Amino acid sequence: MKKIDVEKQDSVKLYKIRKTLEELSKKSGRGTELITVYIPKGKQLHEIIGSLQQEQGTADNIKSDLTRSHVVDSLGKVVQRLKMYKKTPEKGLVVFCGALPPEGGGPLGSEVVTIWEIEPPKDLNQYLYRCDDHFHVDILKDMLKDDNLIGFLAIDAKDAGWGLLHGDKIEVLAQTGSGVAGKHRQGGQSAKRFQKLREMELTYYFNRVAETTREYFIDIYPIKGLVISGPGPTKEDFINGNYLEYRLQNMIINTIDASYSGAEGIREAFAKSADILGDFRMVEEKKLVEDLFREINTNSGKGSYGLQEVIEFLKNNVVKVVLITDNTNLHRVEGKCKRCKHFQEEIVERPEVIPKKTEFANNPCPGCKAMEVEVNEQDIVDYLELLAAKTGSQLEVISGSAEHGNMLASLGKIGAILRYNPGHG
Repeated sequence: MKKIDVEKQDSVKLYKIRKTLEELSKKSGRGTELITVYIPKGKQLHEIIGSLQQEQGTADNIKSDLTRSHVVDSLGKVVQRLKMYKKTPEKGLVVFCGALPPEGGGPLGSEVVTIWEIEPPKDLNQYLYRCDDHFHVDILKDMLKDDNLIGFLAIDAKDAGWGLLHGDKIEVLAQTGSGVAGKHRQGGQSAKRFQKLREMELTYYFNRVAETTREYFIDIYPIKGLVISGPGPTKEDFINGNYLEYRLQNMIINTIDASYSGAEGIREAFAKSADILGDFRMVEEKKLVEDLFREINTNSGKGSYGLQEVIEFLKNNVVKVVLITDNTNLHRVEGKCKRCKHFQEEIVERPEVIPKKTEFANNPCPGCKAMEVEVNEQDIVDYLELLAAKTGSQLEVISGSAEHGNMLASLGKIGAILRYNPGHG
C-alpha cells in the first residue's frame, strides 16, 4: 500500500498558487495558442526541452501568421526558461505561457507573451503538453484540495469497521466480527463463569481492533485525526481502557453515538460528522485567530490589527505572526521616479489598481516634476511576505469563508500577534 504524503502546507505558497490559477482560468487565447506544460518530478529537463523544440518545428504548419508566431514565441520562451533550471524541482514543475492582450485590452497584434511557473504543492506524476485556447489548470487545482486523512473506527461488541476520509470521500477499508459471545448464556454455565469468559473475549477483541487500527492509521495511512463511533457503551469501554496506541489515543477528535458498527457504521459516522471535519482543516487557523483575539481582549498590548498599523509593526520587527484572510483583494501600487528616485505607494482594492497605476504614470513626479515615474504593483500577500521575510516574522493566510475568517474580517481582514508590547519598549 502506498503511504500518502501529508505534510503541513505553507499557507502563503498555497494562496499564491490559488491566486495564479484563478487568474489563469480567466485567460483565453485568440486561437489555440496558450501553452500548458506539466513536468513530472524526476523527469529530465533536456528531454522536455527536446520535445518542445520539436513542437516548435510542427508549429510552422499553422495557417494563421499571428497564431503561428505566438505559438513559436511562447514555446521559445518556455524552452529559454527551462534552460535556467539546473534540474526539475523536487515535486515537478508546471509552466503556462501564451500571448495575451495587454492589461485593459488592446488591438489584434498587441499581445504580449507572458509566462508563469508554478512548483506544485504535491508530487506531480504526469507529463502533459497542451496547446489550446485556454490553460489547463485542473490538475493543479485538484492538488490544492485538502488531503489531511481522517480515520474512522465504528465499534460495538459484535463487530468493528475501519474507514478513511480523504478530501470529501469516505472509503470503507475493512470490517471484522468480534467472536464475542452474545449477552445471554447457554444453559449449564454459571452466570459468573459466563461473565468472566465474555470479558476475556472482549479484551482479546479490543486488543485485536487496536492492533488493526494501528496498522491502518499509522503504518499504511498516516492520519491526522480519528473519529470513533458505535452504538451503546462499547466504544467508551474501548477508549477508556487505553487499548489504542498512545499516538492514536491522542488523535481522537470525536466520538459519535450511532445506530450501527462495522462498515454501515462508518458511513453513518461520516454523515454525522461533516461539521467537525469541515472544521478540522481549520483547526490550526482557528487557533491562530483565537490567539490574536486573546491578545486583543486581554489588552496585553501584543494584539494589533488594521493594515497600516500591522505594516508599521512589521517594518519595525515587532511582529511574531501576521494573519490575513485570503479574500482581501488588496494590491500595493508603487511609483518610483527614474530620475530622482522619489517613491510613492498606495494600497488599493483590485478594481482601483489600473486607475491608480495610470495616475502615477501620467502625473509628474512629486519630487522633481519629471515625467519618468515607473509603476509596479503586487498582491498584498506578496508584499507582506517580503516584509515578514526581512524580520523573520511568520505569515499565515486564513480562509476568509470560515467562521474565524469572519472574526478576522471584523478587524479589517488583517491582524498580528506581536513579539512584545511595543508600548513598553
